[in-house]
Amino acid sequence: MRKSLYMNILVPLDGSKYSEKALLHACDIAKNYKSRLILLYVVEKSLTINLLDKKEYLEILRKFGNKVLIRGKDIATQQGIDSKIIIKEGNIVNEIIKLAKNEKCNLVIVGNKGLGSTTRFFLGSVSNKLANNSSCSILIIK
Repeated sequence: MRKSLYMNILVPLDGSKYSEKALLHACDIAKNYKSRLILLYVVEKSLTINLLDKKEYLEILRKFGNKVLIRGKDIATQQGIDSKIIIKEGNIVNEIIKLAKNEKCNLVIVGNKGLGSTTRFFLGSVSNKLANNSSCSILIIK
């Protein structure tokens, strides 16, 4: 039996409609290649916010991330795909690249947008940074 081209597919989620669309594409590819799907949410720790205590802010993001991952897992299950969920904290792009390497991912599927325009101004485009820095293939969904 031939080894699948895409054994492990990483799908970073952020709760946006673009990441959900990326997840649906990932499910379709996973069905065709009999791949393992890994869903990731990264709590961005570098943004500072003055309105809330940093611990409260991070706790809000963790709760949101868990909801996003549970919803993503439900979507994958409805599509007939088993998935593993992981939440990380740190720089979004760095954590995606590290996890893709550690999990031996052959493909990262990401939405082309997701963050609000203000956040994107400070962080830059996640999909663009991934395309330039990832050691595996990147599929950017529009």
